[in-house]
Amino acid sequence: MAPVIAPFEATAVESIPSTVNLCKTTFRTHKSKPVAYRLVQLRKLWWGLHDNMEALTEACKKDLGKPVFETGISEIDWCMNDIIFVTKNLEKWAKDESAPDIDLQNKLFSPRIKKEPLGTVLIIGAFNFPIQLSFGPLIGAIAAGCTAVLKPSEVSPASAMVLKKIVEEYLDPNAYAVVNGSIPESTALLNEKWDKIFYTGSGNVGTIIAKKAAETLTPVCLELGGQNPAFVTNHADARLAARRLLWGKLHNAGQVCISQNYIMVEKDILPAFIEQLKVAIKEFYPKGQRNSEDFARIVNNRHFQRIKKMVDDSKGKILIGGEMDESDNFIEITVVLVQDQNDSMIVDESFGPLMPLLAVDNIEEAIRTANSVHSTPLGLYAFGSKAETTKILNEVTSGGASINDAFYHGSIPTLAFGGVGDSGQGAYRGKASFDTFTHRRSITTTPGWIEKMLDIRYPPYAGKLEKFRKMNGKKANFDRNGKEIKGLGYWLRGPSFKAGLVRWVLVAAVAFGANRYATAGAGRLPSWLR
Repeated sequence: MAPVIAPFEATAVESIPSTVNLCKTTFRTHKSKPVAYRLVQLRKLWWGLHDNMEALTEACKKDLGKPVFETGISEIDWCMNDIIFVTKNLEKWAKDESAPDIDLQNKLFSPRIKKEPLGTVLIIGAFNFPIQLSFGPLIGAIAAGCTAVLKPSEVSPASAMVLKKIVEEYLDPNAYAVVNGSIPESTALLNEKWDKIFYTGSGNVGTIIAKKAAETLTPVCLELGGQNPAFVTNHADARLAARRLLWGKLHNAGQVCISQNYIMVEKDILPAFIEQLKVAIKEFYPKGQRNSEDFARIVNNRHFQRIKKMVDDSKGKILIGGEMDESDNFIEITVVLVQDQNDSMIVDESFGPLMPLLAVDNIEEAIRTANSVHSTPLGLYAFGSKAETTKILNEVTSGGASINDAFYHGSIPTLAFGGVGDSGQGAYRGKASFDTFTHRRSITTTPGWIEKMLDIRYPPYAGKLEKFRKMNGKKANFDRNGKEIKGLGYWLRGPSFKAGLVRWVLVAAVAFGANRYATAGAGRLPSWLR
């Protein structure tokens, strides 16, 4: 029997200021700062996920038609494993750090870095991974010692209600809250003053949030999308490239911000690559995608129509797929051979099961094409020789990259994840989640006995500048042309000196041992030591 999920209910707009104020008040009592408190909240969140697995799975099925397997590995288990990782490492992360590379004289001031929570934060989740993209940053906020208000996406309403239930039943209600709703509720939340705003979603909404945050100098972490390129060179394994890139588009029916948006394939390997796509689709869905429980649906009709229009407006040729059913928001994986980068299937992020292929003459053309697309990609995927994939990594900027795979870098909970340029700013997951909600506060302590040494800094200044420079000045180790001056220190640090020193020590040790051997009358020295 399927678990009962409460119907979606928006939070009363007039209650939002008091909800935010409660979380702020709790933070000001310092209740959320002790590591022991944070660990308890994280462990309770783990049990909240554990106890509501069936409800979360059913909610994702209702919202997105998401397969049980996908909900498990990329939603529930992902968050639970992240919590375990964070709880095992939190005490170590939260400790004060000694300041690095400090001069001897400054060590007298005990410089250190103290990790402090930013305060009360707002987290705005996304519809495509309604659990991971909401609870993922919340894990980081709790770990950092912040209090938080979570705003799940209303586009996945069933999931939003289960998230609200978990937070209210398992976490401290004075420190953590969920606000559900759409534009009015989001607007009311953005009108509040936050210590940080964490948003996952589209670039258009991200721009609105960044502008609103700028009014009050509120820092933001923006996890956006991008027109992510994939490269398949003549040296790639056509079968592996086809299977792995296909997986990147079939997962969640392509509603993944880091799945490839278009694939550039060198012309010689293009026929083999297309053939392997056909083979892989038959292997993955022997009864077809329409009748498979392993293929998700588009989240709603608005997004269905958006994706359909991209296909309808394309001047390319459909090679595989193309079936759509509006009544079920079903779109099967659709492979289209397009003519250029201005095709409707490339100029915008598809966020659906579309696989436009663009034939290129060589890797240089592919790199030029990727760099001419205005949006900086969130992900990059390259299949080819090591020299080719290295060249692509060096010459195309992206938030992250997976070589010989599709978005695998984004599936590891402990690996920092974030965009660059148009695809976002800031990073999270694992320790990066703790860091993004933490202020690294530099602190020094000046002892009273050192006052005589500090006399140089006080007026009158006459004659003190030269003395100060002698005490604190550092000599440049380079000339006017920027060339390094290799003095004695360089050679003492160099590998040849170190190797010679090791040889000298070994020879000396052997000679010393042989001398003791001879002195003791144990026999004649070998000829090679005489």
